[in-house]
Amino acid sequence: MRIAVAGSSGLIGSQVCRRAAAAGHEVVGLSRTDGVDLLDAAAVADALTGVEAVVDVSRPAAMDLAPARAFFTTVARNLAAAGTRAGVRRSVVLSIVGVERGQDYDWYVATLAHERATRELAPGACVLRSTQFHEFPGQVLQRALAAGGNTGTVEIMDVPIQPVDSAEVAKALLALATGPAAVDQELAGPRMERLVGLVADLVAHDGLALEVRPGPAPASMAAGSMLPGAGVTTAGIDWHTWLARAGHPG
Repeated sequence: MRIAVAGSSGLIGSQVCRRAAAAGHEVVGLSRTDGVDLLDAAAVADALTGVEAVVDVSRPAAMDLAPARAFFTTVARNLAAAGTRAGVRRSVVLSIVGVERGQDYDWYVATLAHERATRELAPGACVLRSTQFHEFPGQVLQRALAAGGNTGTVEIMDVPIQPVDSAEVAKALLALATGPAAVDQELAGPRMERLVGLVADLVAHDGLALEVRPGPAPASMAAGSMLPGAGVTTAGIDWHTWLARAGHPG
């Protein structure tokens, strides 16, 4: 099968590409690294020639609402239009568990717009909603350090999460792209944690001279909107096992 991956150079996209190639599929990377600007409708259309399935894990550079939403909806429209013309049978987009419950947070507003545009426009659309990846605490820490300067203290949102191994997310995306039916899925890791605790453990693991303090969070997230519901598919190792095995890849 010829599979296109939008966001092919990122954390999840690169893993989807490797898994697809290892399974014998022909992979078309859709990213600036591959010479394809997802905001350029003509470039996307050229790249989708002969493609049977599209996996969209694209992400904008900015997390602010207006540019993120504009990016997501434009990419979704471009992929959908090109996919329809090319005869794509399956379009899979990566979203977030609890996204509809977290609409007091700009990134979730933009992500839900991405999901809805794909559902409405793309051929054979289905959605994988995932909890945060194991890399998430490291990303949050880096953003906090960049925003707070060199103070020796970071404030981290005190919210419950149930992080999942990104390798399991890539595996699930490929299965949805190549499976017989377009079925939505939710995916989570095996254990609930608190984000501030994971960041504190990461700081200790890396031997950083930082004090980690609990900080404010959007009301929805503090109340547990990032957690999966009953009956969610769980997969992979827990965060502490991942950290022990991987060191700190972030």
